[in-house]
Amino acid sequence: MSGTFASFNTALSGLRYQQTVMEMASTNVANATTEGYVRRRVVGETTGASATPAMWSRSDEIGSGVRATGVDRMVDPLLDGRVRAEHGKQAWLDYQTGVLARVETGIAEPSDTGVAAAFSGFRSALHDLANAPDSEAARGQVLGAAETVSDAIRLQAHQLDEESAAQRTTLLTTVDEVNQVGSDLAATNHSIAVARLSGADDSTLLDTRDRLALRLSELTGATATVRSDGGMDVAVNGVPLVQGQSAGQLRIATGVTAAGGADGNPVTFAVDPSGTTVAGPIGGRAGAVADLLDTVLPAYAAGLATIAQDFADQLNAQHATGYDTAGAPGTALFDYDPADPAGTLRVAITDPAKVAASALAGGVRDATNASTMADAITVEDDYQRLVSGFGTSVASLRRLTANQQALTSQVDASREQLAGVSLDEETVNMVAAQRAYEAAARVMTTLDSVLDTLVNRTGLVR
Repeated sequence: MSGTFASFNTALSGLRYQQTVMEMASTNVANATTEGYVRRRVVGETTGASATPAMWSRSDEIGSGVRATGVDRMVDPLLDGRVRAEHGKQAWLDYQTGVLARVETGIAEPSDTGVAAAFSGFRSALHDLANAPDSEAARGQVLGAAETVSDAIRLQAHQLDEESAAQRTTLLTTVDEVNQVGSDLAATNHSIAVARLSGADDSTLLDTRDRLALRLSELTGATATVRSDGGMDVAVNGVPLVQGQSAGQLRIATGVTAAGGADGNPVTFAVDPSGTTVAGPIGGRAGAVADLLDTVLPAYAAGLATIAQDFADQLNAQHATGYDTAGAPGTALFDYDPADPAGTLRVAITDPAKVAASALAGGVRDATNASTMADAITVEDDYQRLVSGFGTSVASLRRLTANQQALTSQVDASREQLAGVSLDEETVNMVAAQRAYEAAARVMTTLDSVLDTLVNRTGLVR
C-alpha cells in the first residue's frame, strides 16, 4: 500500500539493507588475511507491488523499498578449476625439486670428499706405489685410498636408500592426509546440503569446500566438479574419491607396504571400498613421491651400482694378474654383494703386503702391476656422466618449477583480484552504506515531522 505510513516501511527497509551492507563490509575487512576466505557482496532487490494479479483490485504501490535477497561469493568456477589444476602441477614440481636438491647436495660433486675425488686419490696412491715398490707406507696408502673409494660409494648408496625410505614414509603420510581431507570434504558437502535446505547462509561452508578441494588437488592432482546441491565431487584420474556426502579411501596398492617397506613393485594406487585401481600416474605430491620411488632414485642408484661393480671387477681382474711381496698371486682387492654392489663395496684385504703390485712372480719388488691397475680405472668418465646427467635433470626441473610458478602466480593473482578483500574497496563500500543509511534515517525523520503536522495541526483554527 502507498501512503505516509507505508513510507516508514520503505525508509526502514533502507536502514536494514544498508546496515546489512555495512556488516558484510565489516566481515570482509575482518577476514582480509584469512586463508581461503572469499569476499562477499550483499545482493539487494527492489520491493514493489505484488506480482500476483488481483481480479477486483489494483495495487497503487510505486515502490516499497529494498531487501537483501542473499549474499554472493565473488568467485569464478572456471578460474577456481584452473587454480586447482595449476596448484596440483606446482606441488608435483616443488616437491621433486626439493628432494632432488637434497640428493644433489648429498652427492657432493664436485668436491674434495666425493666419489670422483676418491677415484683420483686411489689412482695417485697406485702411482706412488709404482714409484716406490719397496715402501710399505705406499702399500698401506693404496689400501687406505681403496677404503676411501668404497666408503664414498657406500655413503652415496646409503643416502639414496635413506631418501627412498623417507619417501615411502612420506607417501604413507600423504595418503593418510588425502583420506582425512576427503572425509572432511564429504562432511562439508553434507553441511552445505543441510544449510541450503534450511535457507541458512552457506558462504563459510563453501569457502571450506573450496579450500579442501584445493588441498586434494595439491596432494593428488585430483579434479573437482561442483554439484547441484552446492557440494563438490572429487576424482583422481577419473576414479571417484569423494561423491557428495560419501568419501572413498585412497590406498597404496603396490610399491610400499603398510610398514613403509618396499615390496619390489612400482607404486600404484586404488580407491576403496570399490577397490578400483587408479590408472596411470597421479599428480600432486603423491604423484611426485611415486615418481621418485619408481623412476628417479632407482635410475641413479642403478647407475651407481653399475659403476661400483665395474670398478671392483676391473681392479680385481688386474690385481689377480699381479703378485704380492711374498710372490703369491693377487687375490680380490674388492668384495661386494652382487645384489647391491654400491651399498656393500668393501676392501677385501687388510695386509699391505698382499697388494699385488708386482707383475713378476717370485717376490720381486716390481710395481709394474700397480701402474697397470691405475690405468684400469676407467669408470671415472661413467661416473661423471651419471652425476652430470643427474645435475642436468635437477637444473631442468628447477627451470620447469620456476616457469610453473610464474603461471601459478598469475592464476592466483587473477583469483585474488576477484575473490580477495581490498581494504580500499571495502572502505568505499562502508562509507557509501553509511551515507545511504543516514539518508534513509533522514527520510524517516522527515516523515515523522509530516505525521506530526498531520496529526497535531490539521484542523486547528488560529
